[in-house]
Amino acid sequence: MLLPQTKEREHRFKLALRMALPIFALVLALISNTLITTYESLQVTFYFESILLLAFSIYFIFFIIYDGFDERITEPVTKTFTREYLYKFITKELKKEKQYTLLLISIDNLHDINIRYGIKNGDKVLYEVAKNIAQYLQSKNINYFAIGHIKGGDFIIGLKGNKNQYNTLLELFCLKSSEYKVEDIEVKITGAVTDTQFSNNLDYMIENLFELQEENRNQKLIATIEDINPNELESIVIHAIRNKSYVVMAQSVFENGKSVIKECFIKLKTQENKLLHQKSYMNVINKLGLMVEFDLMILEAIILHSNNLKDEVFALTIAPTSLRNPKFIAKVRELIKHKTDKIIFIMSEKEYYSYSDKYNSTIQALKNMGILIALDKLGALHTSFLYLRDLDIDIVRFDSLLTKEMKKRKYSSIINGFNMIAQSNGVKTWIKMIESQEMQHKAEEFKIDYLQGKYLSAVEKIYEN
Repeated sequence: MLLPQTKEREHRFKLALRMALPIFALVLALISNTLITTYESLQVTFYFESILLLAFSIYFIFFIIYDGFDERITEPVTKTFTREYLYKFITKELKKEKQYTLLLISIDNLHDINIRYGIKNGDKVLYEVAKNIAQYLQSKNINYFAIGHIKGGDFIIGLKGNKNQYNTLLELFCLKSSEYKVEDIEVKITGAVTDTQFSNNLDYMIENLFELQEENRNQKLIATIEDINPNELESIVIHAIRNKSYVVMAQSVFENGKSVIKECFIKLKTQENKLLHQKSYMNVINKLGLMVEFDLMILEAIILHSNNLKDEVFALTIAPTSLRNPKFIAKVRELIKHKTDKIIFIMSEKEYYSYSDKYNSTIQALKNMGILIALDKLGALHTSFLYLRDLDIDIVRFDSLLTKEMKKRKYSSIINGFNMIAQSNGVKTWIKMIESQEMQHKAEEFKIDYLQGKYLSAVEKIYEN
């Protein structure tokens, strides 16, 4: 048993004794007094009742010790529902209501607040934001609603009705909170909304909210729900991977005006032969734990296809978790029986993997097979810059946001700076989303090695299974 569990049991025991022993003492005193004063006239049933009463008193004490304090309805910090009780409450509401909406309101910078101002101030911010949410909803004549703290800086609010009733309300709240402060502490708030049109399953609804939240942070707007039911989407993904049902699309990447790489994009096929874009299914693959299987399936298809061609080099996105999986590396070694120069693995990662020496040894094993390693999203993810510094990669690709804003001096300076850093370390550079002649000339002016975009080449289907 862990020390916190031991201390918790000790605390409960002491608290239970303080609460229950007076009751037990009164019962014992009453029985003792009765025995002393009326001993001769007592009936047999009295002894039986006394034993029963003592037994129930002992049971009551032990119940308080072990079970009496297990369940909390509200959190001590935010004064909102605990996650466990919120789930119970909303699950009951979903059974009763035909239309039900969930809002997710998040404090995006809570981690920074805790580090900069201290945990106590972080707790104060949590409480004030929860109070602010409640006051805002009450000002809109919404009085009876469930609100709970689900994790970190995230609050879930349950409301009766469909999401169309609350879209504008959430947008206004986020807009109103754009300059929100708690005692001069800046608080960044974003939101997302979904309803039972998406799913009646609470777990799926909450997962959808966090997916939408991620989109909102990138797009700075309230996103819409997916058209496919999550239950159905999971079934489609499992069926497509098990049956290897997919289409491989590709777009050419140019060096000095010549197509030298084809970047591959994968669309899964449904049983009705409809195509699913990667944005629709990647989170599901991660959740189902099928990422390694998916990456290997696509790699196998690319290798088989590339063997029929002489000069084409194929680039495909591989999850970093797959790259660090020994089973994945072993299977890649089986698939690539001879050294190849036809495969590029593209990777990006939000969280930095600190064991860079171990990571480099894995990358070196892949490079020994002839596989090149490309790092994606430079300029958008801090990890991409750290990996450029720490890992032995071959190619780095700029994030599309930099390309879109390349006309602006600030962004063009960033691209030019990163380009010089990479090339001075023997790393080739790659830019995508080239959509005009002006953008092409700008990229060529910076002497970026690889250019890609709709202006240069359309996406085409190269393989179907």
